[in-house]
Amino acid sequence: MYDKGSWHDQRLQQPVLNENRATMWKPLPPTPEDNQNLLLKSKESLVIAIYDYQAQNSQELTIQCNEEYYVIDSSEGYWWLVQDRNGWYNKNISRTRAETLLREEAKEGAFMVRDSRHPGTYTVSVFTKALSNENNPVIKHYHIKETCDSPKRYYLAEKYVFDSIPEMVNYHHHNAGGLVTRLRYAVSSWREKTPVTAGLSCGKWMINREELTFEQEIGVGEFGVVHLGCWLQQVKVAIKTIRTGAMSQEDFIEEAQVLMKLSHPKLVQLHGVCIQQDPMCLVFEYMEYGCLCDYLKKQRGKFSKEDLLGMCQDVCEGMAYLEQMSVIHRDLAARNCLVGECHVVKISDFGMSRYVLDDQYTSSMGTKFAIKWAAPEVFSYSRYSTKSDVWSFGVLMWEVFSEGKTPYENRSNAEVVEEISTGLRLYKPRQASGTIYKLMRNCWSEVSAIAGAA
Repeated sequence: MYDKGSWHDQRLQQPVLNENRATMWKPLPPTPEDNQNLLLKSKESLVIAIYDYQAQNSQELTIQCNEEYYVIDSSEGYWWLVQDRNGWYNKNISRTRAETLLREEAKEGAFMVRDSRHPGTYTVSVFTKALSNENNPVIKHYHIKETCDSPKRYYLAEKYVFDSIPEMVNYHHHNAGGLVTRLRYAVSSWREKTPVTAGLSCGKWMINREELTFEQEIGVGEFGVVHLGCWLQQVKVAIKTIRTGAMSQEDFIEEAQVLMKLSHPKLVQLHGVCIQQDPMCLVFEYMEYGCLCDYLKKQRGKFSKEDLLGMCQDVCEGMAYLEQMSVIHRDLAARNCLVGECHVVKISDFGMSRYVLDDQYTSSMGTKFAIKWAAPEVFSYSRYSTKSDVWSFGVLMWEVFSEGKTPYENRSNAEVVEEISTGLRLYKPRQASGTIYKLMRNCWSEVSAIAGAA
């Protein structure tokens, strides 16, 4: 759940209960100096938007249905002065005060928008550990630039220009886009610290540890152990525990929030999360035959070509859904797919997945990735998109039709990077027809690679 920030305070017209139910707006008078104090006094006045509204200019606030907003002034009848519950605008606080607040928050990507020293200009201040070590974080300050167009447009990095500042912040929440890190957590001088569990508190997703029975260990990953277990003494589940210190609570929450938005027959379904005590847990549906890579190796020689094609089709359906939901996986491979009842293959391991606004995500954190499954634009520019997911899908197809072999198995990562850059592609597996291999090659076409890097 993304905490949208507002740009100044906005006037919201109460919905009129007639045929014309649109939410209307008008420009604001100047922001009062005591805006923060007004907001603190009105915290009880929390309302929920019943319509979506897209801001038409930089002085308006985009409203999202079912999001919460504070009412600051409702004295003008139909016109209400409201503030986003998690606003990021801090008006005229100093650079030193901004740095103090961000260091107190101490989260990767904690940020705020504040007035610059020059009147009418604004600065984004962001906290990051990406440029140093855990014990010496850095705070970067970016001046919000304006174009010479009429009306003006806004940007932090020249390639990413927006009609309004809220749109700019929203984009950089999902994509670093030239910044040192994404704008992940809004920080304000006028409100209490947002609980890290915001967005997970609805009862639907919270599972009490007492409801789970842990049985045998069935896997070990980068961040912890996966156990076979039982939920409410009747539902067989896979419990992914996060080793203490292996992942921050913020990153855990972000991964869970991505999973909560997704539901498809070809994705491993999340049942809920345990965050009340360590170790934190993600509770998934149980897939009895384990990971696809191991399944292929164990059953090698027993599959028909139709069986293998069916596995690829399952993954293809799941990936098509992710694209529809504007999610890129970033780590698609046979090891990250699971086989369940009736031998259905489902996509798993969304730890690296990202929600994107424009079909592209540029990593700013030096993310590790599997070279032999990665598209050229990934290992050259750390640039991910649905096109790079398509490249990885082609490698997954190769894994399936070679029944679990390792791609480029006799080459080092450095050799793979060099040879792919000069046109090397995986050979045709014995089980793959000419048509199937052509489809794999299409996934690895230079056109896709170039488009993904553009």
